[in-house]
Amino acid sequence: MDFEFEIRWKETIAQLEKIFGGALELEGILFLIGVQALGQGTRKFKKDEKLDLIHIAICTILTPYGYYEFSHYDTDKWPHFENVKKLPFLNDNDQKLFMRRAIVDYFEKENIIDLQE
Repeated sequence: MDFEFEIRWKETIAQLEKIFGGALELEGILFLIGVQALGQGTRKFKKDEKLDLIHIAICTILTPYGYYEFSHYDTDKWPHFENVKKLPFLNDNDQKLFMRRAIVDYFEKENIIDLQE
């Protein structure tokens, strides 16, 4: 177990929960990243839009790893990505860890939360 990463993950979660006032699961964090990446502010989203936001988040956090590349914005100003490198096959636990690492890296890179507090 990577204890340093686990500390960074727990600090990330704690700060997000403080900001949003409640417990957040991985899918909820991805939704928030998707809303941020969309850049259209907060509003009510339809169910299919929520799934699209999670997809945008996954593409956004995996772009620095070389798996996705921004392609274009559509007429509704939603970002689209191209898959440029095949994702590795991971079991459920490894996939969650991979996503958690990418989330922490995203928040650190974007300076959205400060893990130095």
